[in-house]
Amino acid sequence: MTISKIMLVYPNFKWSDWMRRTLWELHPYNLCLLSAMIDKKYDVKIVDASKDDLTEEKFAELIKIEKPDIVGISVLTNEYQGCGLIAAKTAKKVDKNIKIIMGGVNATSIPLSLIKDTNVDYVVVGEGEYVFKELCDYFNGDCELPKKGIVYKKNGEVIDTGRADFIENLDDLPLPSYHKVDFMKYADEIQRVGVDRARDLPYAHIVTSRGCPFDCCFCETDKLSGKKFRSRSPENVIAEIDFLIKNYGIKTLIFDDDNLLNDKERAKKLFRLMISRKLKWMSQLAIYKLDHEMVELMKESGCQYVNPSFESGVQRVLNEIINKPLNLDHGKKMVQKLKQFGIDVAVNFVIGFPGETWLEIRQSLKFAEELGADYIKIFIATPLSNTRLYEVAKKQKQLVKDFSFEKHPWTDGCIETKDFRPQDLKILRAYEWDRINFSNPIKKKKVLEMMGVSEKVLDEIRQETFMRANP
Repeated sequence: MTISKIMLVYPNFKWSDWMRRTLWELHPYNLCLLSAMIDKKYDVKIVDASKDDLTEEKFAELIKIEKPDIVGISVLTNEYQGCGLIAAKTAKKVDKNIKIIMGGVNATSIPLSLIKDTNVDYVVVGEGEYVFKELCDYFNGDCELPKKGIVYKKNGEVIDTGRADFIENLDDLPLPSYHKVDFMKYADEIQRVGVDRARDLPYAHIVTSRGCPFDCCFCETDKLSGKKFRSRSPENVIAEIDFLIKNYGIKTLIFDDDNLLNDKERAKKLFRLMISRKLKWMSQLAIYKLDHEMVELMKESGCQYVNPSFESGVQRVLNEIINKPLNLDHGKKMVQKLKQFGIDVAVNFVIGFPGETWLEIRQSLKFAEELGADYIKIFIATPLSNTRLYEVAKKQKQLVKDFSFEKHPWTDGCIETKDFRPQDLKILRAYEWDRINFSNPIKKKKVLEMMGVSEKVLDEIRQETFMRANP
């Protein structure tokens, strides 16, 4: 079999119709980076069925027109696995000889669930830039089958080679092939309403590092990106930033790093280099890495918004259950420091861990209310595969009876203890989120500014949240 045409695909989230309000704002960064690894040798077509809102029929028409030899499908989270499998089935219906390769977070998280599907030929497990390239070359007879990083079927038997090795030198990776997509279609439009929207357009996403050395019980990062922090050099990052400014006139950057500030001196050097670019930027970040100098540099380099995660407002829960290296007093001081410098702050909290009492949940939300952040996000603890949270909940028989990674979204809850039921958490989350963020008129006005919506639209979002909590 000769391989010449490859199609890289984001399936349409709406094919699963899970929750349209929470659809992720996918950027083509990952597909364009994957394309850059192979497009000097292969004819690569990138299809974003979600951004273009393609129906299954329209997607099938594209397959017929393009006639790809390989369709690589990337799925972000397990809740949307069904979308990826629909894309695989659609491609195979058009031509059963097309090789279907699944990748992305979902593939790395639960590969054995994907390979069970008869339409899936290979699953790439781990960082796929080099593995996917090798797999394509293997089909052309140019190299051997990758020894690591794939799951596939052979004579009816599932072969699991384990996860791919982590890429040590991220500076070796090329710039994403943004010329393969209509980049301004992403850069000039906000897809999803939220406080973390880009304030100034056009904007772009960027990833400057991978991995996180910490071990929060609910987080999959160490399995997806590793505990070893690996980073691109500040000079390499600046080269990409300059490319984005020159070619697309970018005004705002959104950093998608797992732990942007882990190497504090590297982060400070990067921010110093960014000052002359006069960009605005936003990021999630580890607030326990913040200090006064860092906040000053962040502001001077154009930081508009940050989204730190406290997870809990109870020190015992942080230390004994979550295992997060955060001192609440330090975190509270840093929130105030960020606000003093005019940086918008939204803080994440998670409720419903095994071993957390109902009183501690209420104490955590009280802390959230008193923290002084501009906005509070509240999530329900949801076990992801390969996490300590899942192992603990499973061992203690606290998972709901019909639990599956593919069917339980973060809004519903799936852990039940003597202190709470999923429905208790669902109702509490909705009403406390609304009370904390919108009962104060001044705070509500600030949230409206951050979201960039009218009060009517915000009220619709609030009402929809209540309706989901009380079906």
